[in-house]
Amino acid sequence: MRNKIATSLKLLAMTNNMESFFFTTIAIIGIVALFRSLRIVNQYEKGIILRLGRYLATADPGITFLMPFLDGMTKVDMRERVINVIPQEVITKDNVSVVVDAVIYYKVTDPVKAEFEIEDFDLAATTLAQANLRNIIGEKTLDETLTARDVINVNLRDVLDEATDNWGVKVTRVEVQKIDPPQDIVDAMSKQMKAEREKRATILTAEAIKQSNILEAEGRRQRNILDAEGDAKARILRADAEALAVQRVAEAAEKYFKERAQLLKKLDVSQEVLSKGTKWILPDSADLVNVLNLSEEKILPIKK
Repeated sequence: MRNKIATSLKLLAMTNNMESFFFTTIAIIGIVALFRSLRIVNQYEKGIILRLGRYLATADPGITFLMPFLDGMTKVDMRERVINVIPQEVITKDNVSVVVDAVIYYKVTDPVKAEFEIEDFDLAATTLAQANLRNIIGEKTLDETLTARDVINVNLRDVLDEATDNWGVKVTRVEVQKIDPPQDIVDAMSKQMKAEREKRATILTAEAIKQSNILEAEGRRQRNILDAEGDAKARILRADAEALAVQRVAEAAEKYFKERAQLLKKLDVSQEVLSKGTKWILPDSADLVNVLNLSEEKILPIKK
């Protein structure tokens, strides 16, 4: 009897333990499922929700709850990213081999297409950029390639942007980093640039000497003009001064010597007349008599 009771107690204890284990397992599975259904999408991301492998929805940044064991999520980075195109040898139109590399800046615009339409975008973009670099540079000479870097960037960006549009990606910018010709071409270009710089320096020196000579000649001409103008003004001033002096002398003679000049003239006439013993009638002027040095005995008054 005691054995039956002990056996029953053992069976009851085992049953309770199994129930406890079952509920504990269920609780653990529920907690795990809850944590698995809770997903956090960052601000710069989009979430692609798949249910049993099929696209269901796109999750925005924040907390998203999924159906446990049925739903999955793939996060897509929406920030602008960069791809380095590895250096490659490209032959120009004039058969010069140059080493070219580039960088591609792109941004995902459609996360669904970016996830399902292309497997490895970085590899695809790099391969496409290398192929188009060969095509674009192959149509240009070395000089055009070295001077048309901006044109190459724009053409390559347009080609990549058009090709990647179906992939939900926008190519924002493409930059060719370096275009390296062979060393012998670099040496020849260096010598050409050195000769060109020396040529420009010679031209600038000659131009400076020319300008210096022109300025010096212009200075001499201006000095001669100023000297001539100064001499002319000096002559004019001297002539004006002489004319003024003559005018002053004439005015003084007119003012102070006119009457005496008249008497002097009369004296000359009288001396000529008296030298011949001719008798003349003279005006009664004491001044004239004094000038002629006549005595009263020689002067006969005229009766009226």
